[in-house]
Amino acid sequence: MKICILSDSHDNIPRLCAAVEAAKAQGAQAVLHCGDVVAPSTVNKLQPLGLPVHVIHGNNSGDLYMLSKISHKPNSLIHYYGQDASFTLENKRIFLVHYPHYAKAMAVTGDYDLVCCGHTHHTELVSVDNIKGGQTTVCNPGTIGGVGANPTYVFGDLETMQFEFHELAA
Repeated sequence: MKICILSDSHDNIPRLCAAVEAAKAQGAQAVLHCGDVVAPSTVNKLQPLGLPVHVIHGNNSGDLYMLSKISHKPNSLIHYYGQDASFTLENKRIFLVHYPHYAKAMAVTGDYDLVCCGHTHHTELVSVDNIKGGQTTVCNPGTIGGVGANPTYVFGDLETMQFEFHELAA
């Protein structure tokens, strides 16, 4: 399964939609958003793109009640989890959280194949040794909103666990 990983959209709807559209054109089947959506109405703009969106809030969260309400509408493709998320896609255990220190701590548990975070607005892809004797991939896609850094997102393949950073035109 191919996925689009992004974070820190900060209500930059054109860049958010452009990243998801580009990833979908490459075959992405789901979107992972690692927080700082801000206004809940921002995620509504992803609904017409037809991909399930797994989203958490960050430190710029906006109206969390409304974000939850949007995700509970009939036929909603938006899956809002709160401050963090644990779920499985294509037999890969995934954890989303906004903060990198929390992400690396969760990776060390060995309970996840992929841990994604945001917050720093800088890209990072590392493999962390875990306590179960394996390694866990930690991915920070940077900021799709382009706040203080160029707008970036990640296109990933859960089957091969290969991840590529992509930059949008600023």
